[in-house]
Parts: sequence; structure tokens; C-alpha cells
Amino acid sequence: MHPVWHNAVRDFYMAALQFKLQHTDTKTKARAGKITTDHGDIETPIFMPVGTVGSVKAVSQQQLVGDVKAKIILGNTYHLFLRPGLETLEAAGGLHQFMGWDRPILTDSGGYQVFSLANNRKINEEGVIFQRIIGGDIIMAFDECPPYPSDYNYAKKSMELTHRWLDRCFTRFNETPDKYGYTQNLFPIVQGSTYKDLRTESAEFVANKNAMGNAIGGLSVGEPIEMMYEFTAHCCDILPVQKPRYLMGVGTPWNILECIALGIDMFDCVMPTRNGRNAMLFTSNGIINIDNKKWERDFSVIDDGIDCEVSSYYSKAYLRHLMKSKEFLGLTIASVHNLAFYLWLVKQARQHILGGDFESWKAEMVVRLQQRL
Repeated sequence: MHPVWHNAVRDFYMAALQFKLQHTDTKTKARAGKITTDHGDIETPIFMPVGTVGSVKAVSQQQLVGDVKAKIILGNTYHLFLRPGLETLEAAGGLHQFMGWDRPILTDSGGYQVFSLANNRKINEEGVIFQRIIGGDIIMAFDECPPYPSDYNYAKKSMELTHRWLDRCFTRFNETPDKYGYTQNLFPIVQGSTYKDLRTESAEFVANKNAMGNAIGGLSVGEPIEMMYEFTAHCCDILPVQKPRYLMGVGTPWNILECIALGIDMFDCVMPTRNGRNAMLFTSNGIINIDNKKWERDFSVIDDGIDCEVSSYYSKAYLRHLMKSKEFLGLTIASVHNLAFYLWLVKQARQHILGGDFESWKAEMVVRLQQRL
């Protein structure tokens, strides 16, 4: 029986999430910390692989632990609500039990799916209630993610709706018990589109909730990259120092490094798996389009610098062959490699924060990682 199904492990459960800020870089606002949940510890900064419907595409749970070295994964609330549905998840004992994952899970708000499925949505004051049953360790309050660009009046009304939902969400959350024998923790989300006064108002509103952690949403939805950095920095200046900060849906490896420097602790993005399935590999030396003919007889391994057995076992030529042949194994190798690279990158960032040379290392890596090989 998988250890996640053994009730004895629950004897030490029911402690609220804790965050210990271990070190802050002296030249940037980069931080190294540790989040403690009932399903394990998470050293930050951290990247969370996206498991849309309780599965990280083309990657098994065993590979997530052994090759990727994932400490926490993300589930998409909206998609899980649709399939397998709440009745099945509740009967299984929650998402951890259902998918056989005994490490932390964060479930998103569903707000981005509401944004991305705009043609099929209807937004009203009722919001959505189903997070407790899914059973994440960290659950995001429901929000509306406005598109870019949004006019000021729309962005303001959207933010105010998100704030009203948040008030009701905390009330409901505090009225309901934790399910499945472990603690669930609610994180609110800052919105406000690309208007500084709205971002200020929203970040202050969120900070005053004194939640276990806080998130920044509504960025990386099409706005210029410098604008994303500007509003990320602005929100970080307002959100509490002693609580983890989560920037939702970001992004490229260099985006992540730049946002770590601004004070972000947690990231998620579909990019490593989606791009991997489309033949783009992120490596410690730059970007590889494995479809290119130049790799046809390159028998060197994918990347021997990131401490991943898959990356240091298979050759570029073999992976290219698999992708060209449309073999499923190629999708798995590319996805595992990219995820392992992302986890390696944030671990390296942490080590350089603790080592005191993060700023110079980051500057070098941002240039190197964008090279086309």
C-alpha cells in the first residue's frame, strides 16, 4: 500500500503552515526560506510542476520524485471539479490519496481558467465553492483574472469583486473544518491589472488578511515583461516579509530568476512540460530545439549538469529520433528533463542566495539561459 494511504502517518498532522525566512540577499531582495506543511517541508525559492487534472502531463509520480525532485505540485481546481469531480475525489479521500502523492499540493483558484475560457464563462457574486473537498495543503482563494489590456474601470470592478469574494472565502473557510486529517491553508491573491494604485490597494487588502501566505495574480497574461517585473516588485514591497510570496503562472527560467531577485518564493508554469512536448529543451547552457537537424548525430547527453538521471542518460540524437518518430517516450524524456532543469535552477538560486553571490550568478545565468544552441 502506498504510504499516502496509511493512516498512521497522520499522527503528527494538523499543524498550520509555517514559513521560516532563513536568509535575504544583501544586494537584491532574493530570499531563502522553508515552508512546513503537514505533507512535508519545501525549501524556497521553489518551482511547482503543474498537474492539471491530478497528473503532470507525460510524467509519472515516481519520476516527479526521483528524477524531477519535485517538492510540491499544483492541481487545477477548475479542471478537477469537472473531472474526476468532487464525489470521486471525496470518496478517494482527497487528491493526495487519489493520485498517490504524499508530498504537498497547491490547488489554484480557478481564476485563470475563468479568464482563459472567457467565451464560456459567467461571473457573478456567488463565486465557486469546492476547494476543501479537493484537499490541497495550500488552496487559493477564488479570484477573477482580468485580461491584458483592461481599461481602468473594468480592472477596478474586477479587483473589487475579487476582494468581496475573498472576504466571503475567508468567512466560509473559517467556518469549515479541515478534511482528511491534515491542515489546509488559504492564500489570497493580489489583483489590479497594470494600474499601480489598484495594485497598491489590492496588496494592502490582501496583506491585512494575515493569511499563511500570499499570491500575486493577473500578471504574465500578455503585458510587456518589464511591466510584469515592475508590478511584481511593487507588490513584494507591500506584502508581508515573513509570509511566502507566490507569483502565479510565471514563467521562463530567466523570468523566474529575475522575480526571485524581486522577493518571490514560489512559482508555477506549464511552460517546461508544454515546451518540452513541442521539442524545446531548457538546459544549463541555453535553449535547444531538438527538432533541428544539427542534433541528428549528436550523441552527447541532453544535459549532464543538472543532477537528473534522464538528462544524463539519453542522447540528443536519440531524443530527436523519438520526437521525429512521434514516440510517447520522447514526450516523457523532454518533459522530465525540463522539469528537472527548473527544479535544479531554483535550487541553484537558493544556494547562491545563501552563499552571498546571487546577484552576479543571476546576471550571468539570465544571459546564458537565453542562448539558442
